Amino acid sequence: MMSEMDKALQIVYGKRSSIIAVFQLLKLKTACFKTTTPGKPSLLNRCGVFKIVPICQVGVLWVYLLEQVYVIASTDNTEKVGVFGSAALGSMLWSERKTAPVQTDSGKLSEKHGDQSPYELKLVQVLFRHGARTPLKTIPDVMEAQWVPSLLKVPAHTQVNYIVTDLSGGPRPPAPVEDSYRASTLTGGTHPGQLTTVGMQQLYDLGKSLRKRYIEDVPFLTPEFNPTEVYVRSTNIVRTIESAKCLVAGLFHQKQRDVVPIVTTEAESEVLYPNYHSCRLLKLLSGHRWVESSQLPDIARDLKKIQGALGIAAHQRVDFILIRDDMVARETHGLPCPPVLNTWRSTVEQRAVDMICHIFEPSTRQNLQLCVGRVLNILVGNLEDKVQGVSSDTNRKLYLYSVHDTTLMPCLMALGIFDMKWPPYAAEITVELHQHRVTKEAFVKVSYIGQDKLIPGCSGVYCPLKEFKKALSAYSLTADHYSSLCNQTPED
Repeated sequence: MMSEMDKALQIVYGKRSSIIAVFQLLKLKTACFKTTTPGKPSLLNRCGVFKIVPICQVGVLWVYLLEQVYVIASTDNTEKVGVFGSAALGSMLWSERKTAPVQTDSGKLSEKHGDQSPYELKLVQVLFRHGARTPLKTIPDVMEAQWVPSLLKVPAHTQVNYIVTDLSGGPRPPAPVEDSYRASTLTGGTHPGQLTTVGMQQLYDLGKSLRKRYIEDVPFLTPEFNPTEVYVRSTNIVRTIESAKCLVAGLFHQKQRDVVPIVTTEAESEVLYPNYHSCRLLKLLSGHRWVESSQLPDIARDLKKIQGALGIAAHQRVDFILIRDDMVARETHGLPCPPVLNTWRSTVEQRAVDMICHIFEPSTRQNLQLCVGRVLNILVGNLEDKVQGVSSDTNRKLYLYSVHDTTLMPCLMALGIFDMKWPPYAAEITVELHQHRVTKEAFVKVSYIGQDKLIPGCSGVYCPLKEFKKALSAYSLTADHYSSLCNQTPED
């Protein structure tokens, strides 16, 4: 008799000829059994985030592997299975699918078994990066791109009637970060950090994908925007506000019962990104690491080489994050890049991630706490309020948070699922709350860019709420705890 895994592997060989995929899956199985030593990091560590999870001892990873093999065998869409490495931080096995996750949503008939999912969807929270934008800074001493105003034209189908308020519904607060962008002008006449037509369409498309998932496939949301059902929050920056507006337009096809309120807050109290300006301890612990990250030996060596290849003068202040930002912005909008970047692209991507890992220092719990502890606490608080029925908004079904790459990366690190890849424009983390139809137990399911994720510390992709809260307890911070920590010094 063939085992289930043998059958699955035979399907893979027969249908996909995916020898590399099978090799990597078996390699992962082997590595799994080598990482169950008590006190040692689990296989799912990412970017130095150490979480002790005896995954193989409970058989979860083996089930996950079997699921992934079936996915490979049962779809003809694009998949990638391979090894993704970082010279500075070590290599990790990774698997990324661009297809929909195999886990079925609440109320939807299972394509695998033909029966109804045992889980009922109760709440959805989406943390998403803004769409494509003009660069924050341009690479000095190289051919300049023309960032002309026509690149910022607003498509009619992305328009909705909306208003921006503070968290209490009052007037929109001042926006010093946005003002700093408006103080400079790029070649071509636009300002840095502005959402482009391409970016608007990306968020509209993300909204459409959410519509399919939560309105068309599963009748969870009403088909038009209802402020009692949907909460929208954004950082107080134009590109994230406009991104939120475009997502809502795609999600509800511009149909709305009322004006869409997009709430935000003043820069001093913003917690939807690492706030170096208002959190003193975060600035003391991490502020110097931005400069320091470019001086790490391997990174400094490659930076010197690429500066020479690009012809950038030695006195110019440049780093791999800046180079990557300009490079990706140009490529996304079809604007010319210095030809030499074609041979340096993979190095630029890798070194930018290496820098950000050094900056966030995920192996140090306190850094991630100060970066995204409040965000994680807000997400968990929304889950608890829904389960306990204590929320003042009993009809609330969807929370939308329009944020930045520097929000998503530390969140992914804290969740233990960072894949050592920079989040693309319009990347999203989705946190769903489900209730088991029979036991009534609460479960949480997390996905990233449409792919379900197994959170270290969870016994399955559908993670019991208690396990999910425990997995995040090391990083989640209440408002009072966050304020207290921020006012401390490293010596305290």
